[in-house]
Amino acid sequence: MPNPSIKDEELYRKLRDEGNSAEKAARIANASAREGRSEVGARGGRAASYEEWTVEDLRERASELDIDGRSSMTKDELVNALRNH
Repeated sequence: MPNPSIKDEELYRKLRDEGNSAEKAARIANASAREGRSEVGARGGRAASYEEWTVEDLRERASELDIDGRSSMTKDELVNALRNH
């Protein structure tokens, strides 16, 4: 059953499949439903994938999201935790 708070379910699922966090995917999907995909795409940037981040940067982002256990996680565990937040 679709989530009623997600306004563009197709885009949301595509973004999640690409590895984006649930929060980011929902934010982008809802903005595109509100403003149109071309408008949102035109202003969006391209961030490096988590695999390209340093462990320090991943831990900092995990800290911003208050992910428990981040200080002892490996890089792969941090990437997984961030993607599934």
